[in-house]
Amino acid sequence: MTSLTIHRVTTLDLAVRPIVWPFAEERRAEIEAHFAEKQRERPKIWNGRVLLGCDAVFTDGHLAATYFETDFASFLAWRDWGFPDKAVFNGFGMGALRASDGAFVMGEMAAHTANAGRIYFPSGTPDLDDVRDGALDIPGSVARELGEETGLTEADYRAEPDWHCVVTGPSIAMMQVLNMNVPGEVARARIEANLAREVEPELSTIHLVRGVSDLTPSMPRFVTAFVEQQFASR
Repeated sequence: MTSLTIHRVTTLDLAVRPIVWPFAEERRAEIEAHFAEKQRERPKIWNGRVLLGCDAVFTDGHLAATYFETDFASFLAWRDWGFPDKAVFNGFGMGALRASDGAFVMGEMAAHTANAGRIYFPSGTPDLDDVRDGALDIPGSVARELGEETGLTEADYRAEPDWHCVVTGPSIAMMQVLNMNVPGEVARARIEANLAREVEPELSTIHLVRGVSDLTPSMPRFVTAFVEQQFASR
């Protein structure tokens, strides 16, 4: 089982720099062939630009790291080939939607996506739309992904100030609890109604997870196992 560490932080310092990724340059032909194969399996995936991280440092409630731009094909190959460049990580924001009755709201990825069938909090690998003044805006990324996947806006929840950074292998999930003022079943119905209006929604099903009081280092064992299984391939 992949080792897992949780850091609770209050500030994020994520600079975006123009870095050349040797893995993407040196294995370009293999990467393109791999992506072509993946497109044959799921024609809807496309080779957009994403941001990956390096040099993550946690100190006194603070996370600092550097991010760089690459193409989705390189990211996908790096992920599918077992993360051969250990200096790089996939660091992304996650909106842990918590309903007023304590249920966490999670979505199952649709069949046309690169992570079909997996269940997550709303999230996504950051891209160029998430860059503000030379830095990665993770709160903005969470709000954007949440809106794209569920139709919810910042008026629908209250974000807690801390971030629960779940480090597992080559991934860092920066999770922020988002408290809704409606119970789980109402939240699920609202999101499902939004999905029904979309031509090709990213999510296929909405799940409610109960029995988890908080996202802390002492969270129940089954949640820890779930995190290890899901986040490593996000």
